[in-house]
Amino acid sequence: MYLIARLFLNAIFLLIATYFMKGVEVSGFYSAIMTALFLGIVNAVIRPIFIFLTLPINILTLGLFTLVINGLLILFVASFVKGFEVSSFWAAVGLSIFLWIGSWLTNTFIIAKMFKQHDT
Repeated sequence: MYLIARLFLNAIFLLIATYFMKGVEVSGFYSAIMTALFLGIVNAVIRPIFIFLTLPINILTLGLFTLVINGLLILFVASFVKGFEVSSFWAAVGLSIFLWIGSWLTNTFIIAKMFKQHDT
């Protein structure tokens, strides 16, 4: 249930991002769901490998190089998901920040309340 809720919320944040950000285009809800699914898979499988391999650079930049990694992974997903387009590297970095904020809000306010209700 938790993963499905996160998938739908990430898809909604992708659709919201198209209204606020230049250079990010999502053709519809199906494309947003597929993009959120592939971003989740890429973030679970490929992202930890990249972060490990770039650990010295990440330490030197105090973690800011992670934004570069996230932007590159978004461009990678945009290269094979139809209906999801990102025009530039900086748009991808901006989208990664937008999605991070959306994920943080989701975890802090919505998902945390769901689990608090089940604990009582």
